[in-house]
Amino acid sequence: MSEKPGIIRQTTTSALAEARELIASATHAALAAIEPDSGHPLASRVGLASLADGTPFTFISALAAHTAALEADPRCSLLIGHIGKGDPLAQPRLTLSCHARFVARGDALVAQARTRYLEAHRRAAIYVDLPDFSLVLFDVERVSFNAGFGKAYRFSGRELGA
Repeated sequence: MSEKPGIIRQTTTSALAEARELIASATHAALAAIEPDSGHPLASRVGLASLADGTPFTFISALAAHTAALEADPRCSLLIGHIGKGDPLAQPRLTLSCHARFVARGDALVAQARTRYLEAHRRAAIYVDLPDFSLVLFDVERVSFNAGFGKAYRFSGRELGA
């Protein structure tokens, strides 16, 4: 997709820092995946947290439609942003193009992620340890960051550091 010259700003250290902070402070995101049966987009709201290195993650149930979608095709995106006063389209937001990665229950990373997740979602303690819940990491490939009116950036997951 070609972009109009001058619309996308040059990536700056402050834009990267603001994007990282949006991810670090996010407790929820819209998750878009591809339905395996129809090929249509499937959007869900998920609880979100991030690892110390900035990698966003969630815990999801095997019963959720987005679980089957991510298992069939790990390509997905997350929309992250906080709604403040005024026009929600003027508020900063990120779209992360990702690959979902399910982490085996016995992996040491699960305990670390669980602790971080429960810091953001205390009520998740009633379900996070249920046997049908899995840790899913979102490996970020591309970022579209709208920092407010006239402030659009595009950068890689590597630049983001997640």
